[in-house]
Amino acid sequence: MQLKVYRGIVPAIFFGNYFYGICVVALSIETAFQLNVPLNPWPYYMLIFAATVVYYTKAYLIENLEDSANKRAHWYVKHHQWVWVSQISLSFISLFCLFLLFKNSWQHIFNMTAAEWLLWLSVPIVAGLYYGIGFANFTHFNLRNTGWLKPFVIGFVWAATITIYPILYRSMTGHIVFQLNSFDVMFFIKNFMYITVLCIMFDIKDYATDYNQQLKTFVVRVGLRKTIFYILIPLCAIGFGTFLVYTILHHFSAVRIILNAIPFILILSVAYSMHKRQNIMYYLIIIDGLMLVKASCGILSTLF
Repeated sequence: MQLKVYRGIVPAIFFGNYFYGICVVALSIETAFQLNVPLNPWPYYMLIFAATVVYYTKAYLIENLEDSANKRAHWYVKHHQWVWVSQISLSFISLFCLFLLFKNSWQHIFNMTAAEWLLWLSVPIVAGLYYGIGFANFTHFNLRNTGWLKPFVIGFVWAATITIYPILYRSMTGHIVFQLNSFDVMFFIKNFMYITVLCIMFDIKDYATDYNQQLKTFVVRVGLRKTIFYILIPLCAIGFGTFLVYTILHHFSAVRIILNAIPFILILSVAYSMHKRQNIMYYLIIIDGLMLVKASCGILSTLF
């Protein structure tokens, strides 16, 4: 009985995108620890959790899943009613959290600078373009179909959400002055490269489908081996190298540097293991799990 429940809960968490919600909260908390800014109120984290799950689940509600051989797609067909209940519930939760966050601070919105407005709006605009523009001559335009660009788009949306948004909200409510220093920028680059690498690794799962659909992802364009050695490893080096230079110049402790290096070492190990094709749960648990590992290591590193 317990095994049956376990087999039902685990796919629900990962197939239902709830794990992405957990990761975005964990990475946002890591930002507060790493950048030494106060944690935001609980409705903020509930909002980004709910909005993340709704956003990722939307893709599976607008596609034809019946003909798909994907186990994840079959799960959505089987649990179609539950998914819709979840989407509607989480949408209402998002609206309620927005109300709680802005009911006493909405007037601060009018005091934001042009740069702050640009940063706030960049994420929903890019996230919207990822699914596509549904009007006029742009009906078929979306960034998901631009294979080589897709991982960088996702990397930007995630990096901005977990790195910039926590600071923007604290600034908007008047608790801190918004100002990006060199460490903030390097931390953003580190997050951007890390998530981008994970996205490219995830494209390996869809190699056959993307090849048949002529979607020119990096794996389709250059092959698996070259993707690992010429794209994944250099991007990891750029992401962590940027952060490492800053930590050395500013005399971070060896323990803090090592803890921040662990996720990048693990991501390279997982990338190398992908010479062998794995099932979808491997990609969801192991690859996406590296985001949770990064958040945990980042938070722990600040204690030293």
